[in-house]
Order: sequence, then structure tokens, then C-alpha cells
Amino acid sequence: MARIVMKFGGTSVADLDRIRNVAARVKREVDRGHQVAVVVSAMSGVTNTLVKWCTDLSPMHDAREYDAVVATGEQVTSGLLAICLQEAGIDARSWQGWQIPLCTDTAHGKARIGSIEGAELIRRMQTGQVAVVAGFQGIAPDNRITTLGRGGSDTSAVALAAALKADRCDIYTDVDGIYTTDPRIVPRARKLARITYEEMLELASVGAKVLQTRSVELAMNEGVRVRVLSSFTEAPPDAAPGAPPGAPPDAPLDDDTGTLVVDEDEIVEKQNVTGIAYSRDEAKITVRRVPDRPGIAATIFGALAEQNANVDMIVQNISADGTTDMTFTVGKADLPRARAALAGIKRQINYAELIEDPDVAKISVVGVGMRSHAGVANTMFSALADKAINIQVISTSEIKVSVLIAAEYTELAVRALHSAYGLDA
Repeated sequence: MARIVMKFGGTSVADLDRIRNVAARVKREVDRGHQVAVVVSAMSGVTNTLVKWCTDLSPMHDAREYDAVVATGEQVTSGLLAICLQEAGIDARSWQGWQIPLCTDTAHGKARIGSIEGAELIRRMQTGQVAVVAGFQGIAPDNRITTLGRGGSDTSAVALAAALKADRCDIYTDVDGIYTTDPRIVPRARKLARITYEEMLELASVGAKVLQTRSVELAMNEGVRVRVLSSFTEAPPDAAPGAPPGAPPDAPLDDDTGTLVVDEDEIVEKQNVTGIAYSRDEAKITVRRVPDRPGIAATIFGALAEQNANVDMIVQNISADGTTDMTFTVGKADLPRARAALAGIKRQINYAELIEDPDVAKISVVGVGMRSHAGVANTMFSALADKAINIQVISTSEIKVSVLIAAEYTELAVRALHSAYGLDA
């Protein structure tokens, strides 16, 4: 018997038929004698609708009321799945974040998990009850509902798996694993049997949408074994969960099914580049002709931090006249807040001009093999130059190189880099 956390994304619970399919998957695990907790997202498209209602009413809406609205999507799904499981003869009960409780900080819309009280869930699971948990949400110290940011249901699932001391956390989505890049752009992209926590963290942070960044970080820190699987690929009824077709009932999980996110030590042959990621959710901001003196950067990025606007790539160009241009990227959703923050400090730092460009894309190559192989960046720059793609901003980490380019060249860049690094199947 194992203790399992199963997480289902929005496309997996998009309508009642798909909720019934999820219930059948959960029932199979229960029938095998496993203790099961399920974390669900809102039904596909629901969160987008709720967010749009908030922004249509007020672009600078109160984040606490925003959370009260958008958290309802997961509440509906958890209740519907609990009803479906009960109809199938399974003892099930829905749980909202505040009922567990899943405690967070007060950063509404982007809250971070502080602690989870898992004792009551464990007690009920030991009696055979399935806990159906609304993902994406928690409760702040002032007893207000909080949400964890887009994709936060993955974080909920991994955090819950850690709190429940689960044997594994299965993330069911609309893809059957992690690929070398988006197969919709590159049909010859390959599915990876295994990927390191670090690589997955970098890919998630730069645009790969299969797993949410904070969920991977949490899995790495807590040692949670994570597997990405498709909720639309049926395993035979007598097969082990996640086992390949034809496997005997008690067969172990096979690495060819889905993708395992593991420690680097579990991967023997490390590729120079494991994957190519892209993000069209970036906006570039340039603060022109800022006086070049100590404290300017702290003032700019401090104001942005106060508005919870996350800054990513940063470049500073110093002119001979004693001024500097500060260029950086923020998420497109954060652009109004960033604009307001910078307007508020204009007199304080006396910049000449603020230039915004939302038509950019970030392209990244990621691989733990970069640590021991030279020339990865040069290959990237040469491949883009061959396609006449101009690089606007560059940033690097130990296992990642990212560039900012015009959004219109996104697909061309991804295809060129995927071939340049020999990732085509």
C-alpha cells in the first residue's frame, strides 16, 4: 500500500465526462488499497474567465477580492469530483485550502505556502477516505483566502505530498511527459524519460508550462518524487498505476511512462542541452537616461518589488554623459503595476523616458551538461545569427542561457536551436 497524491489540471477536469474519467483513475488506486489525496485545478477556461471579470471591472483591483473570486474555480471542481467519487461508491470529501489548513503569507495573487497541517487528512486517508483538495489556494494569517499564482495547483500538490509524506506525486495533464521542446512547434521533439530537478526548474522558470516553477523548487527541496503523466492515455484496468500497456498488475512503474523528475545523480549520461523553452509572456521596459549614481537600481527595483512585479532579465548600459539606461523584463500581467511603480518614482530618480515593449519573447536553452562543456552559448548565438534573428538581452545561469528576441521570431528560433543542439528525434 502506498500513499499517493494525484493532481489533475484544468483540461483533465474540463467537463463532467472528464471528471468521471478522473474519478475512474482515482477509484483504480483506491481499489488497489492505496491511500489517495487528489488535488484539482479549476475546469479549463474558468480561471481565465474569473480573472477577466476582475480586470474588466478594475485593472488595478484589490488583490484580496481578486483571490476571493478566482479561488472559486477549484472549489467547484473539488466538490464535483467528490460527488462523482461518492456516486462510484468511494468515500470522498472535498477540502478547501482554509479547511486543511494550507497556510500562506499575505501576498495575494502570488502567495507562498508557509505550512500545511496534514494530520487530519492523514487520519481520514487511513480510514479509506479520499481527500479531494482544491488546488491553487490557501489562507493568510488574517483569515483571508489567498491564491498561489497561475499554475499554483502544481505547488499545492507537491506541498501536500510533502506534508502527507506521500510515496509519490503524480501530475496528470494533457501531455504525456516532458519534451525537449514544445511538440506543437517542433514535431520532432522527443519525450524525456527523466529530467533533473534543476533542469526542470530552469525550464519551468523560462516558459515550459508543464510544471509550475515553485512546484519543482518545492519538490527538489523536499525530495518529493514527481511524475508527469497524461490523463488522456488509458492504462489497462489491471495494470499498475503508470505502468506500460501489458504490464502485470504488480509491475513497478516504468521510466518509459511519462517523465520522472529526479536528482541529477540518477542520470548517468548528461546532455549538453536537455531542452529548449520559450515564453511570450514577457514585456521589456527601458528606463532611459537615469543618473548613474549609487542607489538608483535599489530605488527602481525596490519600487517594483513593493508592487509584487517580478523582474527577470536585467541589462544596464552606461553612457559617457554620466547617465545610464536600465533595461529589464517583467511578466506582461505585471506591466500595469510596473508602469505605476516607475511613475511613482520619476521625480525621485529623474529619468528622461520610459519605453515599453510587450512584443518580445524569451528563448532559453537548458542542460546540466553545460557545467562541463564549453561552447553552448556560442552555438546558440550562431544559430540565431544564421536566421538573422537579433538578440536584445542576454542572461545566463550555470545550466541555462536565455535571450530576448522579437516575438515574431519565436517559432523560427525554437526550431533552429532544437536542430542546432541535435535534439531532433
